[in-house]
Amino acid sequence: MSIQLTSITKKYGAQKAVNEISFSAKKGEIVGFLGTNGAGKSTTMKILTGFIKPTNGTVLVNDIDVVINPIEAQRNIGYLPEHNPLYLDMYVREYLQFQASIHKTEKSKIDEVIDKVGLTLEAHKKIGQLSKGYRQRVGLAAAILHNPKVLILDEPTTGLDPNQLVEIRELIKELGKDKTVLFSTHIMQEVEAVCDRVIIINKGALIIDKKLSELKESKEQIIKIGFDYKIEEQFLQRLPNVLNIKNNYDNSWTITFSSDEDMRPKLFDFAQEHGLKILELNSENKTLESLFRELTKN
Repeated sequence: MSIQLTSITKKYGAQKAVNEISFSAKKGEIVGFLGTNGAGKSTTMKILTGFIKPTNGTVLVNDIDVVINPIEAQRNIGYLPEHNPLYLDMYVREYLQFQASIHKTEKSKIDEVIDKVGLTLEAHKKIGQLSKGYRQRVGLAAAILHNPKVLILDEPTTGLDPNQLVEIRELIKELGKDKTVLFSTHIMQEVEAVCDRVIIINKGALIIDKKLSELKESKEQIIKIGFDYKIEEQFLQRLPNVLNIKNNYDNSWTITFSSDEDMRPKLFDFAQEHGLKILELNSENKTLESLFRELTKN
């Protein structure tokens, strides 16, 4: 495995920022790493890169222990942090030459990554003259300059316009063919467009680790329905295959079912049986965004 985290815990005093997290990822995988603000995502990624040490647990990158041998492990890692640290007074090409000297990378690779991330027309400018989107590209270029086997991207599409988003998505997918990519974002559509697998953490704990295809195969249906008369939740509980019932307001309900069968005819039958008129009926697909909200709402 390119990445192997085992029982990682990070404490700050009595607070556990990360609590017994374990997961692995292999070459060719693009893993979406999701969580609310403060869930422990950035802390976990900083531990993985060797920037901070865990309180307990082990971290391996290409079988190298990050705690014991951080420098060797970091040679295998490309990292784009959420707050992209750049030298704004340096020119783009100058900055990448500086990065190449740190990694002892051939200078010929600079033109290659400049072209790959779409910086050719900006390479002669100072970084401070660039838009936020192009600064992100500079950070991404620096992250892949030494051809790392593991790429860790924390909010890499921040500040990009729609056209740039498509370009960077395609680049990440291309890079993911022969690297392991851990991709953190708050934009669920980005995950669905780019990732093979999803890991969600909440309050420092891992709560889901599944392939995106498995999540999309969920049998859950979400149906929003409104009646002309107020009824009690206990009556709706009599419906078959009910997983969850939420009162939106007054006579409007959102009901989650677990079934391959379309449950709307059952709701029509229910309304007729109880002498109710249906004023609203909308079926929603179970999306990654709705699943994320459901899992992290508390």
